[in-house]
Amino acid sequence: METMSCPRCGADMVSRALGDGEVSQCPEGHGVFLSRLDLGALTEAELDWHRHAGQHTAPLPRITADMTEAPPSAKAPARAWVETLFD
Repeated sequence: METMSCPRCGADMVSRALGDGEVSQCPEGHGVFLSRLDLGALTEAELDWHRHAGQHTAPLPRITADMTEAPPSAKAPARAWVETLFD
């Protein structure tokens, strides 16, 4: 596939594997490009993620006498599978 340029800033878009497909992303954060086939696969993966997403809870930390500060806060769970791709 030929290298694409971002329509906003003109930078070469960076391609990377995304599941079974490929996504091209502007290095400046202006957007992404997916082929129709890759977009369909991404949509199906998103639907599967929501179908199987349940309540994910972490165990509570054990409180001990030697603790001097609060435990680190947990990272908020992803609202969608797509969010997990662009950390």
